[in-house]
Amino acid sequence: MGSREESELEPRSGWTDDQVDRVIGNLLRFGLLISAAVVAVGAAIFLIRHGGETASYDIFLGAPRTYREIRGILAETARFHGRGFIMAGLILLVATPVVRVAFSVLAFLKRRDHTFVAITVFVLGVLLFSIFWLGLR
Repeated sequence: MGSREESELEPRSGWTDDQVDRVIGNLLRFGLLISAAVVAVGAAIFLIRHGGETASYDIFLGAPRTYREIRGILAETARFHGRGFIMAGLILLVATPVVRVAFSVLAFLKRRDHTFVAITVFVLGVLLFSIFWLGLR
């Protein structure tokens, strides 16, 4: 018995582990960079408009309702409000690992690895449930 050729060790259909790892690494890297850039733009806008104001720590007002809904955040971002950009950047930051898990489902489907498809779909379901169901309460 001789050693197997390298091509025999790779899956016959789908992506190799290295290809999947590269895509996942790029998804996480670019998701982080894009979200950080959006937050930085929002911080700059916020500081330009409100940097000279004195903070009042007597009364805690919390975030306005507009910033608790995606529609409101997108509307505030479209109006070039700093808080809108900051919140949009945070949404992108939270969405980055969710996109990574969704991509993993596709990668496992393409590799026909049904056990990991099931596990990853479950993980994706838990993530989406915790974001959309628990996050709205």
